[in-house]
Amino acid sequence: MHIPAYAHDTIRAAALPSMPTSRQVGGLDCCLCDKPFGEELAAIPLGPTPTSGLFGCRPCLTRLITRARRARDTALAHDAERARAESAAWMPLRERHLARLDSVRQAAEAVAGLARGGDAEALRVAWLLVSLESAYAWVPDTPDPPASLDREDSELKDEAFRLDLAMITAREAVAERLAYHLINEAQPEEPEMCEEFECPEGCSGRHDSSDIDCGPDAVFEDLAQHGITVEKPEPEPPSPRLASLLGRTEAEEKRPPLPDIEEHALAVLAHFGVDADDTDVLVSAAAVGLVADAWREGPLDVIHAADDGPTDGEIFAQSVDLYRRARAALMAARDDGPGVLLAFVTVASDVDLPWAGGSRFALRTVPESVAEFVQQVNDRVWFTAEVMREQGWHAGLLHRAASAAMKAPDHFGMPGWPGAIASVMERLAALDRSGAPEALTDLAAVEAALLEAPDRLGADALDWICRQA
Repeated sequence: MHIPAYAHDTIRAAALPSMPTSRQVGGLDCCLCDKPFGEELAAIPLGPTPTSGLFGCRPCLTRLITRARRARDTALAHDAERARAESAAWMPLRERHLARLDSVRQAAEAVAGLARGGDAEALRVAWLLVSLESAYAWVPDTPDPPASLDREDSELKDEAFRLDLAMITAREAVAERLAYHLINEAQPEEPEMCEEFECPEGCSGRHDSSDIDCGPDAVFEDLAQHGITVEKPEPEPPSPRLASLLGRTEAEEKRPPLPDIEEHALAVLAHFGVDADDTDVLVSAAAVGLVADAWREGPLDVIHAADDGPTDGEIFAQSVDLYRRARAALMAARDDGPGVLLAFVTVASDVDLPWAGGSRFALRTVPESVAEFVQQVNDRVWFTAEVMREQGWHAGLLHRAASAAMKAPDHFGMPGWPGAIASVMERLAALDRSGAPEALTDLAAVEAALLEAPDRLGADALDWICRQA
């Protein structure tokens, strides 16, 4: 006979004798009703082992198990009813607390916004902070849910945390506003500066400040005037670029990065048949050179040679895509400045970006030389930007265009590309293309794609061309 766990306490507490008889201990009589066991009344062990301890009969145990089950069900029903009642009382309390947290948080965000803006007067902003602090102080402690409910209420904690963050933001905004207000109020009138500042008519001559940078060490010196000594942190070492600039002589600082670029580059471009007077041709050649110098040479050769490195076709497709991006960035640099070249850097050095032409290759799949590759892209594009800053947009184009003329005169984007494609098409026409990718079936379409957008053929087709033609 199975005795459920919930009945054990009932049997022990309500029925077992405190001083059993020898017959009960010997398993001859039921310890519950004291009737002798026999053929019609089997002995059921109550422990501690199946052969020792006390024994009960089935009728007694059935009666006690039934009583225990009823008591358990009654207790469960009572607990469920209590949980429902506690939940009904708790939820409105919880919602009221969340609503108060949300209201005060919104007020804190509004105070921060007014403090940052210039519409509210400084004194009014100060009073707003005082009233906000009062509202925050009146927020009661987070109530504890009843024991019958989950004690970990993440929403209550999250809302309280959001309120604390909003209060910090509001205090910072008000403190900054009031600090600058006091500083500006103490400033003398300087009407002689109105013309330089292009002040509107009727200016009082007192010019406010809203962003003062005192440097990294001023606070320590100011505190020392009040008798408070705080050790200054060690100064950060200058970056390599800054160190090189600081180490230059005055003559070196005035010297442009490529002083003879105009003369030398024009001679190179003329030799290779690149018309430097045609802006479109020059920008295209510069884009080819930027991709070749910053992306294609050097570390990419190591990445290409790796077991899981890109194929020739994948490199070809990606170089075409980057050529377009480089060309767009160079054109934008004419009006928006060389800083826009960072758009090219972002794509060219992205280790997670799948390459063009339907390739699934990404730089992160090959650990070899990726760090050096990314650094090279950054450094060489930075140098082009520096040339443009120091010597002008045209000089930057000439520098990279001359590089393209020497390194990749027949690359896509260069004047020699159509001639190179004509030779490729002659070889393709003579080849058995039965095992070639489907994209190479129509030679007329292949030629058009190679001339206009080679990556449109796909990396696999370009790889087949690189290997066969």
